[in-house]
Amino acid sequence: MVLTLYGNSYSPCAKRVAQVLVEKQVPFKVVIIDFKKGEQKAASFVEKQPFGQVPLLDDDGYFIYESRAIARYIAEKYPDQGTPLIPKDLRARGLFEQALSIELNDFDAYISPPVHEVIFKPFLGLTPDREAFDQMVIQLEAKLDVYEKILSKQKYLAGDELTLADLFHLPYGVLLGPAGSNALDTPKRPNLSRWFKELVARPSWQAVKDEFKSMD
Repeated sequence: MVLTLYGNSYSPCAKRVAQVLVEKQVPFKVVIIDFKKGEQKAASFVEKQPFGQVPLLDDDGYFIYESRAIARYIAEKYPDQGTPLIPKDLRARGLFEQALSIELNDFDAYISPPVHEVIFKPFLGLTPDREAFDQMVIQLEAKLDVYEKILSKQKYLAGDELTLADLFHLPYGVLLGPAGSNALDTPKRPNLSRWFKELVARPSWQAVKDEFKSMD
């Protein structure tokens, strides 16, 4: 059975899953969830995703939510298909797990607030606070300085091979520039810039960055 991804192109987290499906060359069907109609809060959807959020993956009646969990499920279900995204060697796997924690705690936790402040607040009818944005970016940049040190010694966050941990940065990372900061693309951090530009250029991201649709 073809996997079914519930989400829409306004959701960075749904794009995270769609990219991994493309990277792993897994056929999938998309069911668009319309936020304006509140379809994510419909009783039939909340039965499967109790928080009423996207993305949600249906694998022949097996439902799993949370984008990072879905991505790992896909990568482990299809280990020898498409791009290898989870190392098999024990020590490489340890560095991969380390990189996953870095992305979640030292990147996502610091980039989500400024992106939400400027990009998503207007969708809620709220006025962005530019001063708050600037202060949050200062905190983010301190973390990115550490990224620069790490990436000066290796190609990717977990070593010299691409993993899920790298791809997980894209959905919010690409929104930082439109929000008003060049922190991910600056001569001050050449290795960080090189790394992020390479991720953005991947065909899998280019396939889903604007909108994603069923692929077979």
